[in-house]
Amino acid sequence: MPIAANKAVSIDYTLTNDAGEVIDSSAGGAPLAYLHGAGNIIPGLEKALEGKQADDELNVTIEPEDAYGDFQPELVSTLSRSMFEGVDELEVGMQFHASAPDGQMQIVTIRDLDGDDVTVDGNHPLAGQRLNFEVKVVSVRDATQEEIAHGHIHGEGGHHH
Repeated sequence: MPIAANKAVSIDYTLTNDAGEVIDSSAGGAPLAYLHGAGNIIPGLEKALEGKQADDELNVTIEPEDAYGDFQPELVSTLSRSMFEGVDELEVGMQFHASAPDGQMQIVTIRDLDGDDVTVDGNHPLAGQRLNFEVKVVSVRDATQEEIAHGHIHGEGGHHH
């Protein structure tokens, strides 16, 4: 059965950057289960998997625009430590929810601490990076009506309600 919209797909994968460093992998764990066509995975990988079948293997390089987007310098800003009311200890790498300029919620990551200045970054940690995937399709099945309605896979390797 080929991968297409509304198929429940399970993949084993290893994600590396251009330097060959492993960023993420399903090795040693359950395969990643997702609903194809629902935006559960980055667009470039979803497009590369279209039409593949169980046991197919592929190596694919995804450019930033088809992954987490280009790095946007305007999403980096320096705030006063007083903006983090109620947080006793701030550390580089901590993440917080914040209001984006468009009113939506976004996650910001502390990138630097300098006295009372806290530099935060609203970019996804992988923004601006070319991503290299080594993928093996484990299984493909028809998604249930409930999975389609919810926009994600339920059960093993998927979302649990």
